[in-house]
Amino acid sequence: MQASPRQISAPINAKGMKFAIVVSRFNALVTKELLGGALDAIERNGGSPADQLVVWAPGAFEIPIITRAVLEKGGYDAVIALGCVMAGETTHNDYIANEVTKGCGHLSLQYGVPVSFGVLTPNTLEQALNRAGLKMGNKGAEAALAAIEAVAAIRSIAAL
Repeated sequence: MQASPRQISAPINAKGMKFAIVVSRFNALVTKELLGGALDAIERNGGSPADQLVVWAPGAFEIPIITRAVLEKGGYDAVIALGCVMAGETTHNDYIANEVTKGCGHLSLQYGVPVSFGVLTPNTLEQALNRAGLKMGNKGAEAALAAIEAVAAIRSIAAL
C-alpha cells in the first residue's frame, strides 16, 4: 500500500498578518470597490485594520514601482495589487496590463513575498463593475483571500 503524500492546506485566517494594498486611483469607480472588498475580506477572516496599509497609485502602470517601495521598506506579509485597465480604442491597455502583470510577478519572486494580483482587464465598464462586486463577486476580495492563503502556506512550509 502506498503512503499518501503529505499535504499543506493552509487555513484562511488573517489574524496577525500585515498587508499592504496598492490600489490604482485611475478608474476609481471600480478600484474603490475592489479596495472595499479586499479590506472586508481581510477583516472577515480575522485581520485587523491596524495591520493594513493602503497606498494609492496614480494608475495601474505605477503599481509595480510602488509595490517595490513597500517591499523594500519591509514589514508586510503580502502586498495586494488592485487596479482596472480597461480596453479602449487602441491596444494601449494590453501594454499596460502586461507590464503590471510582469512587474508584480517579478517582485513577488524577487522579494519572496506574495504579491496578490487583483488588477482587472475588462472590455467594458459593465464588466469591470460586475467584477468589482455587482454580479461576479468582488475580485478585490478574491485577491485578499489569495494573499491570506499564500502567507499561511508559506508559514506552514517554513514550519516543516
